Amino acid sequence: MASLDDPGVRELLEQPNHGVISTLNADGSIHSAVLWVGLGHGTVLVNSAVGRLWPTNLDRDPRLSLLVAESGNAYHYVEIRGTATGTRDGADEHINVLSKKYIGQDEYPFRAPGEERIMYVITPAHVRYVKQ
Repeated sequence: MASLDDPGVRELLEQPNHGVISTLNADGSIHSAVLWVGLGHGTVLVNSAVGRLWPTNLDRDPRLSLLVAESGNAYHYVEIRGTATGTRDGADEHINVLSKKYIGQDEYPFRAPGEERIMYVITPAHVRYVKQ
């Protein structure tokens, strides 16, 4: 099993590669969404607006799967399965870090009026790294 400290895994997560997060809906079905991914606090961090579906799912059931593939090579990826803990502390700063990483803007430009951000700290239970 790979770990977040493996050089290939870190490279995928440090570069502006998009992720797909999968969470469980209340009825047990799977919900997947594309998102920006960051590193911090020694683990993987993701960010969203309070009230969206996948954060609501994680607040109810913290289990998730996250797949991050290299842009331009879908066969170079990391899959992370584990749990997530949400916090609003530092979430506004974190979305700005992700904005700089992914679109080169110092401040996240897509914030809706009154929007509250939430950041999730992912605790990996399983990390699988594939490079072809």
